[in-house]
Amino acid sequence: MTEPSAAHAAAVTDRGRLAGSAYSTDRDLAARQSLYQWQAPRYDLPGIVAEQLSGVRGRMVDIGCGNGTFIQRLRDERPDLALLGLDIAPGILASVPGPVAVADATHLPLATGSADGALALHMLYHVLDIPQAVRELSRVVTRDGLVIVSTNSDRDKAELDDLWQRAAGDVLGTGRGPARISLSARFSLEKAPAFLGEEFGRVETTELPGTITVHDPEPVVAHLASYRAWADQHDVPFGATIERARTILVDHIDQQGAFEIRCLGGVLVCRR
Repeated sequence: MTEPSAAHAAAVTDRGRLAGSAYSTDRDLAARQSLYQWQAPRYDLPGIVAEQLSGVRGRMVDIGCGNGTFIQRLRDERPDLALLGLDIAPGILASVPGPVAVADATHLPLATGSADGALALHMLYHVLDIPQAVRELSRVVTRDGLVIVSTNSDRDKAELDDLWQRAAGDVLGTGRGPARISLSARFSLEKAPAFLGEEFGRVETTELPGTITVHDPEPVVAHLASYRAWADQHDVPFGATIERARTILVDHIDQQGAFEIRCLGGVLVCRR
């Protein structure tokens, strides 16, 4: 995968786009999350995070908490933890069990050493200054605190990238169209250890490979459509490309019985 361009970085980190469109509600995030219900093996990511936090006591902050999937699980299983959810998008916080606050990951409104653990799950690729955000993660946790980060591999969901380019090429009449935007490219599973290693002496990566198998095109269509906030970045009519992708999927499933997507994400546990 080529290095993300400055235009790519600007698109995936623009606060107005993130707060005002991409995460103004949880509709698009939920569409991306829901695709994993057809993955094998199934990973209980909130459960994995909760298990990693089994030795943590006291205060936890979930930075970029989104629709509160992890906070809700921790509230249910770890009522002993004092939990705080932070996100830059006020709209998506509306349904998150409090306390929550709007905050920027590069300027956390927390005292140094005030948290016993911190989460930054599938969100650091949305931060323009990733090293500064990592420094903030390190600053706000105690010396023996735990930081858990997650992201996707550069190789994650390659079949969706191929599907998009086929559909875009058909719409444009060019054979193969431009690539769709990759949200995680700036902080992928391959790049993350170097960023995190600047502040944390131990970074342990657990890879979570799997295969999504769908017999209905709609979950995949919903996933592709969830990138609507970045429609202007695709150099192709977005809605028409979505509809062409649906047709390709229907034909593929009719012929093959299913559509498969290979996934690779991971969790990184960081300690000093």
